[in-house]
Amino acid sequence: MPHKPLRAIGLMSGTSLDGVDAAWLETDGLTITSFGPTATLLYQDDLRADLRRLLDLAPRLAPDDPFLHTVEDRLTRDHAVAVSMTGRAADLIGFHGQTILHAPEHHLTWQIGNAPLLARITRIPVVHDFRSNDIAHGGEGAPLVPLFHAALAAALPKPLLIANIGGVANITWLGAAGEIIALDTGPGNGPLDDLARAHLGTAFDENGAFAASGQVDEARLRLLLTDPFFARQAPKSLDRLSFSALIARATSGLAPANAAATLAAFTAAAIKAAPVPASPTRVLVTGGGRHNRTIMAELAQRFTVPVEPVEAVGWNGDALEAQCFAYLAVRSLRGLPLSLPTTTGVPTPLTGGRLAKPAPFTS
Repeated sequence: MPHKPLRAIGLMSGTSLDGVDAAWLETDGLTITSFGPTATLLYQDDLRADLRRLLDLAPRLAPDDPFLHTVEDRLTRDHAVAVSMTGRAADLIGFHGQTILHAPEHHLTWQIGNAPLLARITRIPVVHDFRSNDIAHGGEGAPLVPLFHAALAAALPKPLLIANIGGVANITWLGAAGEIIALDTGPGNGPLDDLARAHLGTAFDENGAFAASGQVDEARLRLLLTDPFFARQAPKSLDRLSFSALIARATSGLAPANAAATLAAFTAAAIKAAPVPASPTRVLVTGGGRHNRTIMAELAQRFTVPVEPVEAVGWNGDALEAQCFAYLAVRSLRGLPLSLPTTTGVPTPLTGGRLAKPAPFTS
């Protein structure tokens, strides 16, 4: 029996730490009935700096750490503002939270965010903790967007490759017979953002201009591609800081612009090296990385098929991950899978997420 579509608002704060995206859509958890408003709330500099600090602290951080809870409260309240910015009523919120540590090899993933507080402020039920059940069943816990990609791309020619370049980069490969394969490929914007902060005093390399002013050091690029991660079989996933030590070593002594050019090439080369069953007929790029012209040029140089931003097929690349968590929230509520053996490595298709309901009013 078909389910009535629900109105959901998805929230996504990615590893680039720039802000929270909110997106409204209507879905029954299988097909998307309609898309609605989207909004982005950029974090203030002090919150962004504190979130970046948490990435470094997370391996040693106690769950009851006062600093952690202060940042979590501020983060959650910003998410509540982002919900209100959509200007639409909703039946459900999909709250990804902020990843501060992802170590599936240790059966650990950590997203901060106070779902009961968000439900209380917004008066809307909140689905959260999307990744833990996958990790508990031996999966990588990421990426979770492939089933949403498949729903969006149902009518597009296959094989199709969708590359999502956030702080970390991942791909979804969709085959003509309905196959869905996904994996994290390597670093995305994260190392470039760190380089821009250190040498430009900006949050990111706008349009990839800094990287475009430098030259790729091919020997350093080959060194970066020797990381053992690239020899591992898929599915596989990464933490935002997985390559930090190697990148520091490989870029040591390089002029900053050349380091940026080399890192942009590293992101593109890792995406091209992703193990997929057949070459795609098209590459669609989403996430903040599609705004980096140097990364896009590096991708176009490596693929022999069109490489285009997802807007070429009418998708909204700035809101796609937020839309995804609206979609996954409805799937979670209805007990539908969020991950597959070919996307995260779980033994069987697996649901996930937990529901936080608004506390009842008391007199």
